[in-house]
Amino acid sequence: MVDVSRLPDDLTPPTDDGGAAHLEGTRLPAKPLPATDGTQIDLSRLPGRLVLYVYPMTGRPDAALPEGWNAFPGARGCTPQSCSFRDHHAELQALGVAQVFGLSTQTPEEQREAAERLHLPYPLLSDAAGDLRRALDLPFFEIDGGLYLKRMAMVITEGRIDKVFYPVFPPDRNAADVAAWLSAGR
Repeated sequence: MVDVSRLPDDLTPPTDDGGAAHLEGTRLPAKPLPATDGTQIDLSRLPGRLVLYVYPMTGRPDAALPEGWNAFPGARGCTPQSCSFRDHHAELQALGVAQVFGLSTQTPEEQREAAERLHLPYPLLSDAAGDLRRALDLPFFEIDGGLYLKRMAMVITEGRIDKVFYPVFPPDRNAADVAAWLSAGR
């Protein structure tokens, strides 16, 4: 069994490769994505302020991680990142966030399992087809035959990206970092 809820002590932090430098100020494209609640969500059409956190893949305790996962900087930590947004959900709402979403290239079925297991109070969105990744030129990596989005978080207001947190490390502090930015009155 893999303990996906804990981060190993020897993880190498990711470096800023500039892969998200173009995103702040960008308007989201109209790209409906399947959500774990069974709906299609078009982030470009949602009113108010949103938080979208992006993660490579939520691991399962009963399945092995891809070969080399822990050695790739920034790959490990999706469950702690998701749990941090779960644990800070009420605080983010109190700071004016209308909705929180998680995004990965996993299928809606894989994400549904994670959302239920982790008791997430918000939907996860699937970009398994790569439509949003290509439209926004989101940074990604390939490992063990799979394509994964690099970890980041975005604050989006009325369909426009206001702030990008990239790279994210450690992932379990991502939600607190977003909350701190919002608390500063931004």
